[in-house]
Amino acid sequence: MDVPAVLAWILIISGVWSLVVWPQFLRRVMKDPRARDTAGKATKFLTVHVVLVAVSMVLGAATAGIGIAALLG
Repeated sequence: MDVPAVLAWILIISGVWSLVVWPQFLRRVMKDPRARDTAGKATKFLTVHVVLVAVSMVLGAATAGIGIAALLG
């Protein structure tokens, strides 16, 4: 299946956007007082957000990769 170059670029931009935005979000979440309990252990708030960011970054990398593959091939 051939993907038009415009759509390939949209996939690349979307993937890069995810890879740039989500780490910034995670930095803010980690500074949030809800991220750690009084003993300094990670809370469910932090765990859920780390999983969210990890999944989003994997999907972002896959999206960018698909866009690059479509553009090159």
